[in-house]
Amino acid sequence: MDGPEGSTGHPGPADRSHRSSVSSVGARAADVLVYLADDSIVPLAMENLPSLSAHELHRAIREVLQLPDIALDAFALWLVSPLLEVQLKPKHQPYKLGRQWQELLLRFTDAPDDDVAMDEPSLQFRRNVFFPKWRELQIHDKEVLRLLYEEAKGNVLAARYPCDMEDCEALGALVCRVQLGPYQPGQPAACALREKLDSFLPAHLCKRGHGLFAALRGRGAKTGMGEQGLLNAYRQVQEGADSDSECEASLSPHYRAYLLKCHELPFYGCAFFHGEIDKPAQGFLHRGGRKPVSVAISLDGVHVIDCREKHVLLGLRFQELSWDHTSPEEEESVLWLEFDGDNEGTPVNKLLKIYSKQAELMSSLIEYCIELSQAAEPAASHEAGPTSASGSLPPPHQRPQLRRQGSVVCSRIQHLSTIDYVEEGEMIKRVKPKRSTSFFSRQLSVGQGSYTVVQPADSLEQG
Repeated sequence: MDGPEGSTGHPGPADRSHRSSVSSVGARAADVLVYLADDSIVPLAMENLPSLSAHELHRAIREVLQLPDIALDAFALWLVSPLLEVQLKPKHQPYKLGRQWQELLLRFTDAPDDDVAMDEPSLQFRRNVFFPKWRELQIHDKEVLRLLYEEAKGNVLAARYPCDMEDCEALGALVCRVQLGPYQPGQPAACALREKLDSFLPAHLCKRGHGLFAALRGRGAKTGMGEQGLLNAYRQVQEGADSDSECEASLSPHYRAYLLKCHELPFYGCAFFHGEIDKPAQGFLHRGGRKPVSVAISLDGVHVIDCREKHVLLGLRFQELSWDHTSPEEEESVLWLEFDGDNEGTPVNKLLKIYSKQAELMSSLIEYCIELSQAAEPAASHEAGPTSASGSLPPPHQRPQLRRQGSVVCSRIQHLSTIDYVEEGEMIKRVKPKRSTSFFSRQLSVGQGSYTVVQPADSLEQG
């Protein structure tokens, strides 16, 4: 069996505990339940289910939902449970993979045996990791836009996509417009927001207690911003000239506006993986431990996200990194990321060690994303035109990047425990830590690899 294309150890926004996508199995036919991003279900009566491919199921879903041809590329079938997510290749057979689910869990997760025995995947129709954003800008079908919007909204509300407060408010305002209709002065909009605030903003930004937003978590949040900021953003949502609040088609511009805002997030459309990194050493004995992280991989690059603090620790485009992985047979399963940095002002190579049983999957996905990006670059430059009056964005290389001071999407390399090294001749030498009394410093043994290493300066202290 070929390896899955994308997986994660984190439950996603559309996850369901122990639900099945096969409701009944007969001699010839079975009722297959396919879950959409908005929690609705598409039941399919399929014959010869055990031998049915993901491509054939995909076609059946498109026919039922009456989706245009672009949906073939925009969406993929996923097997999803609280323990693992797998994007299926067209040739994969979902039924057979479902029967092998426990084997996948044992291979790619650290879940306890009891959880593995109880876990059961559901079949979900979700965005294809390999669908480029510039093609998403060309979509006009309202149902395709709605499905993409619902999935993006779920990732924002679940804080899988870390966002600064001002971006959360802008995105939440568009959700208000979709769910509550146009803002009407004089109507009790504040009451509607207050009653279901967590439908518009991530839960960690809208704690209910003695007052709404009494406790704001996250480094990107500013004190004093809350429900009023969302209300102000709701007021500013623009309506089209031919907008009709009772017409479903009028929501398409708002779906598109939500997606365009999400395109500013460097990890939009990624696959998520579970891992751990070493914490920076603290105290006299340099005790650290490990920190859980999400590794988000897309066509644009790799981002390491702090699961607890809801912010990016490291963001790298593919041209900014080298990588490798070690298998469990060699040692603990690890994904290595190498990137340029400095040690007290001196250029060095930095190595980040990500512990994960999904290291092999991540390494394969990085390699494939690079191949796709290189192949799609000429097509993107020709087909993705400049900004138009309809609200399309320019090609990816022209899009503005978020560069706010302290933004949750900016790298926090100072929060990482990395191995810093330089090369002198044929020898790899690690840069000494500030405290040379550390009992736990590890010597990096670099063997084969294609890394471009930094040459040492004469004044660099080496060990």
